Amino acid sequence: MTPPRSAGAPVVGSALPHESATLHVTGRAAYVDDLPELAGTLHCALGLSPVAHGRLLTIDVDALRREPGVVAVLSAADIPGRNDCGPIEHDDPILADGVLRYLGQPVFAVIAHDREAARRAAAKAKQVLRIEPLPAVLTVREAHAKQDYVVPPMHLARSQSGDGEAGVRRAIAAAPHRLAGQFSLGGQEQFYLEGQIAYALPQDDGGLKVHCSTQHPSEMQAVVAHALGLSANQVLVECRRMGGGFGGKESQSALFACVAALAAKTLNRPVKLRPDRDDDFMVTGRRHGFEFDWEVGFDNEGRVLGYELTLLGHAGHSADLSPPVMTRAICHVDNAYWLPEVAIHGYLPRTNTQSNTAFRGFGGPQGALVTEVVLDTIARHLGRDALDVRRANWYGVDERNATPYRQTVTDNIMAPLVDELATSADHAARREAIARFNAASPVLKKGLALTPVKFGISFNVNHFNQAGALVHVYTDGSVLVNHGGTEMGQGLNTKVAQVVAHELGLPLTRVRCTAADTSKVANTSATAASTGSDLNGKAAQDAARKIRDRLAALAADTLGAPADQLHFANAQVIAPGGATIPFDTLVQKAYQARVQLWSDGFYATPGLHWDRVTLTGRPFYYFAYGAALSEVLLDTLTGEWKLTRADLLHDVGASLNPAIDIGQIEGAFVQGMGWLTTEELVWHPQTGALLTHAPSTYKIPTANDVPDAFTTRLYANRNAEDSIHRSKAVGEPPLLLAFSVFLALRDAVAACGAPRCQPPLSAPATPEALLRAVNAVRGKV
Repeated sequence: MTPPRSAGAPVVGSALPHESATLHVTGRAAYVDDLPELAGTLHCALGLSPVAHGRLLTIDVDALRREPGVVAVLSAADIPGRNDCGPIEHDDPILADGVLRYLGQPVFAVIAHDREAARRAAAKAKQVLRIEPLPAVLTVREAHAKQDYVVPPMHLARSQSGDGEAGVRRAIAAAPHRLAGQFSLGGQEQFYLEGQIAYALPQDDGGLKVHCSTQHPSEMQAVVAHALGLSANQVLVECRRMGGGFGGKESQSALFACVAALAAKTLNRPVKLRPDRDDDFMVTGRRHGFEFDWEVGFDNEGRVLGYELTLLGHAGHSADLSPPVMTRAICHVDNAYWLPEVAIHGYLPRTNTQSNTAFRGFGGPQGALVTEVVLDTIARHLGRDALDVRRANWYGVDERNATPYRQTVTDNIMAPLVDELATSADHAARREAIARFNAASPVLKKGLALTPVKFGISFNVNHFNQAGALVHVYTDGSVLVNHGGTEMGQGLNTKVAQVVAHELGLPLTRVRCTAADTSKVANTSATAASTGSDLNGKAAQDAARKIRDRLAALAADTLGAPADQLHFANAQVIAPGGATIPFDTLVQKAYQARVQLWSDGFYATPGLHWDRVTLTGRPFYYFAYGAALSEVLLDTLTGEWKLTRADLLHDVGASLNPAIDIGQIEGAFVQGMGWLTTEELVWHPQTGALLTHAPSTYKIPTANDVPDAFTTRLYANRNAEDSIHRSKAVGEPPLLLAFSVFLALRDAVAACGAPRCQPPLSAPATPEALLRAVNAVRGKV
């Protein structure tokens, strides 16, 4: 039987405002720190390790307890359950025990009557800790030389000969042209506006309620329960909204949730833990920096014939999410290109620094960028336009369409999308104009680059690709939705509410989403991997359709029409002949007839499979595509530069909300530009102290970095897969559009040297890095 349809309601696909937009701009949106504090609330601060590596001998707890306002001091010995908050490997202590692993590692927690008293006492860590210093390993290449890894290395090789790595090396050796090189890529701080925070409230039955700024409430529930020796049903975690997450609150909110919960449980008092920005930087990890070694063989057209790549990911002191980050990096090395002979080696060396974690793109941007740099290098070697070399390597439609990990690319729209952008943004004419400008300008140089994006969507851990939702219809016809995703400003709640409103034929104003809550939807996946709308939208749609079907069955008698011919639209139920019944009236009748007006929904992404040993399978449900053309102006005397124009064309399928999607695309582009140009992370080479741990030393992009000529368009396309309303994910893929800025800067640097010179530009391309590269191509170093 064909189900009843919702028609005529332009909710899905409309550019509607974010559900909390007014609250955001008026300052009334409530975050965890805005919650009214219960009577008796105590405040917690963390005492941090002053060394990068050492043996912890003693903590002078009595000295800390004597500090003004201090109520208690807790250490690893006070944790009743498992002293671990590692999301995959059990290798990440909540509070240091025995060995200190990095400068900034939490060693003890001070609980005091107010936050300042707790912070003052915690700041005495250097005086109260007795430590035996140990040698520290601070760089990825040094750790790689020691062969010390957080997890075993990963290797993927595909050869047309079936001979694995040996076949790849033969292909490289037999190629008409061969190049080899290294590339250094820095990490990136998430720099969420709302820092890490947890507020733990003891419950009268011995349980705990934890308000936590987290992308993964169910994981917080699990780690808190394990740390305190509780069962999951004794821990409730709630998150109404976050002031940004970007991956930094997927796993690394766990330490803060655990410590706040430990203090609350121990003292039977509400406890809040909110580190300041400096401590947040010092404690938490960030996007993985990578070091790359590569060798490539290619023909006269620039077609890659053989490619071998080694990736060294800066894991830090523990595994955290580094294994799946490396897996995704490996799975995005191909980006938009068919690599017939490829060998990829992934290593995660252990260093005495913060443990790095998820960040928008989750390794994908790192894996894709190095291949873009390699293709740019090939183009310069051959004296060809880089876009021509990229086109020569595109995936095909019916052939040349198998990825290195054995997934077939069946929805490839890369070529027509790039052609549309190149035409609309006048790529060819601007390339010629820039060449003329550079020939006449000895100091200022322009650069231009057009780069593509092909980004796989799904968690690369299969069982995370599921979601649940609850939909309640009240007797006044209003609707409440709860789903397993978390809102961090990206508009997830708005999109899910649009989906439910569409199914029930209601205006968006009649549908409200509530806080993520582990007592309502259990066993949720993290809101990550760009799957929030895909998974939770489908789950909410499933729940809403169940209610709609029940209502349709009841309305069929009233309207004298089969249930499967009824339309839900404009807050009415409409029969084919034009007879109607208001939605509110039908809901009242349903309640009186004892028809269930609430329902659960569930969704699991179909068709996915993955072999973690061979690194092969179908890890992605579909791919999102995009391209960007960026133009820069570089001052070769100072290293200062400006993005003068950017043209973005991105594929979001059939957009659920164009306004939100365009905002996500532009925000991702600017964030990616910051990663690759201004956001430099620096550790002291001897002590291991993170020197860029505050806004004064770490530079994120501002509104002034956005060009006046900034055009963003959505590519006309419907998802080939049955995603929610045939839309596509938009959170992570557009960050890769910023590759065009970095490669445009590389192009500008190349204009300073001889034809076919190879700029040794590392990322981030800070003014210092740009000057080093300029001097190198001019032969001054």
